[in-house]
Amino acid sequence: MQNLLQIWQGLDGRKRFVVLGATVAMFLAVLMMSRMAGTPGMSLLYAGLDSSAAGDVIAALDQKGVTYEVRGQAIYVEDSQRDSLRMTLAAEGLPANSGTGYELLDSLSGFGTTAQMFDAAYWRAKEGELSRTILSNPQIRAARVHIAQAPSQPFQRDVKPSASVTITSVGGSLPAVQAKALRHLIAASVPGMTPDEVAVIDSVAGLIASDADQAAPNVAADTKAAEIKQNVERLLSARVGPGKAVVEVSVDVITDAEQISERRFDPQSRVAIATDNTQQSGSSTQPGSDVTVASNLPANQPAAGGTGKSENSETREKVNYEVSETNRQLIKTPGAVRKISVAVLVDGVPITATDGTISMQPRPDDELAVLRELVTSAAGLDTARGDVLTLKSLVFEPLPQPGDAITPPMFSFGEINLMTLIQTGVLALVTLILGLFVIRPVLTSAGRRQALPAPTATLALPGSAQSDATRVLTGEIDDSPDLPPLSVVSGVPGAEGAKDPMSRLRQLIEERQTESVEILRGWMEVEEEVR
Repeated sequence: MQNLLQIWQGLDGRKRFVVLGATVAMFLAVLMMSRMAGTPGMSLLYAGLDSSAAGDVIAALDQKGVTYEVRGQAIYVEDSQRDSLRMTLAAEGLPANSGTGYELLDSLSGFGTTAQMFDAAYWRAKEGELSRTILSNPQIRAARVHIAQAPSQPFQRDVKPSASVTITSVGGSLPAVQAKALRHLIAASVPGMTPDEVAVIDSVAGLIASDADQAAPNVAADTKAAEIKQNVERLLSARVGPGKAVVEVSVDVITDAEQISERRFDPQSRVAIATDNTQQSGSSTQPGSDVTVASNLPANQPAAGGTGKSENSETREKVNYEVSETNRQLIKTPGAVRKISVAVLVDGVPITATDGTISMQPRPDDELAVLRELVTSAAGLDTARGDVLTLKSLVFEPLPQPGDAITPPMFSFGEINLMTLIQTGVLALVTLILGLFVIRPVLTSAGRRQALPAPTATLALPGSAQSDATRVLTGEIDDSPDLPPLSVVSGVPGAEGAKDPMSRLRQLIEERQTESVEILRGWMEVEEEVR
């Protein structure tokens, strides 16, 4: 404890602050880890349920006293209870947003069930099973499937079944790829149904067009372009000849569907639908003198000429007009032509010179103007719509005659593949490097070893008669024959001879000093040449 106090007193203010901060941080980390260790892990139970289905699941969890968490549109429970809760809720029929499947047929009994009742129950079960399969996709929140199957009747042609599916996706609209998959899923589940007979309706994007609907405008554009091209080529061939004109047509069509609702009022074109005339007139008489008490007495009546008379007249006229109203609803379907572009290239005309040579020249402008008017009429071009026509006259290159083989030049290498050329260059470079830095040093060192001169002096060692004639000293220790045992008499009594090789070698050198000197001189000369 005293050591800790001494260490603490030896620290300055900044170091004490760091120590306190580290201690508090470690304490908080331990506290959080213990809290996390004591809290059970939560796993996803259900997600993407309808409001009613999610409410039923939560009510069932409350009844069972299960701890759960709601995070957005997902319900989480403890890891240890997730699987058992799913089985328990499934036994209770929760969640109930998947509809009723083939279990609907279990309630049908053989007695009292007509063929119409069984067919209706069967198709209801089929729709429920398809809805369950579609809801297995995590990106789809709700789905309803409706199948229209005509009953089989005698003396009636087969009617193809059709179906429609309403989708509510989790986020945004359903992609076209998944809509195509749903068409094939439903069509494969109903006998005799094709994917084109299935309509996929998204709650956000509406009807999702099929591949055939999307490709229909493009097919119509290609068909119209081919028709215009054929008409123009037939028209030009009558003037310039077959194969003397090249025509290319591009048709730009509208691929978007548009619906316009318009309500227009015209105040200038009004019509009177009701008229109300009111006329009022009246008259009144007034005395000429002032009204007093005396004038009201019978004996004091005023004279007749002293009275005044007034008349008034009022006329009113009310006219109700109906304004002209026009309601217009315009629906534009895909396939309308937006723009047509036509390009025409016409061959030139042959002109004979004074010397008899024939040359090709472009056609005159007057003829091109006439051809331009003809092509405009044949293609149905409209300048107000923005249609474009390009008509030019150029000299065509002569085509090779049949049977004329095209001979390549003398030094032609044919088609050169760039990748093959690169691979050949890399292989040649690797071969050159191996030859310069690997094979050449090996051959040089081997040649030097073979060029070493043999010593001039040869020394025959004692031995057998045939070995003396053939064995010669070459200056190498390994090439020398085994030395014969020497009979050396040692000074030690009882010893037959020295068995030490070094002592034997010394004795041999002492006996043959001249030969030993020649051998040593040969070794020294070889070492100098090697250096």
